[in-house]
Amino acid sequence: MTERLEVQRAIAAEPAAIFGVLTDPAGHVAIDSSGMLMSAGGAPVSAVGDTFVVHMDREALNDYPLGLYDVTVKIVAFEPDTEIAWVIEGQLNLRHVYGYTLQPIEGGTMVTSYYDWSSVDQTWKDAGIFPVISEGALRATLGILARTAAPGSPRPSA
Repeated sequence: MTERLEVQRAIAAEPAAIFGVLTDPAGHVAIDSSGMLMSAGGAPVSAVGDTFVVHMDREALNDYPLGLYDVTVKIVAFEPDTEIAWVIEGQLNLRHVYGYTLQPIEGGTMVTSYYDWSSVDQTWKDAGIFPVISEGALRATLGILARTAAPGSPRPSA
């Protein structure tokens, strides 16, 4: 079984506009299709090691009764207008990675969203909780990102 999901979508926006949404904590909340991200606090990220806090509600997935909790998003890859990736830190530091790569194409950007849990400890893999986010949810988030990053769209606000 694969331990990485990837989905792609062509988005009619420049890489810089898309990257702007992805570096903004409020942008993460705005494009989330899972319903888990309730709000976020912190400045836009600009380098590997930068962090921001996201207020979560796992009840949206109806899988584990975690209720409301906070996580820290820690940036692990950052190349302006090309790639951003992060891990989730908090009560559990499982080392699963979420990220996006951006490639300019005619008329916009080819965006690849990925979710990789290959570095998660085998005990957690055996627990059957991965992937936390489905391929369908990644695709839905790309749809919301396309709408959010489109020219003339209002930018997310905290």
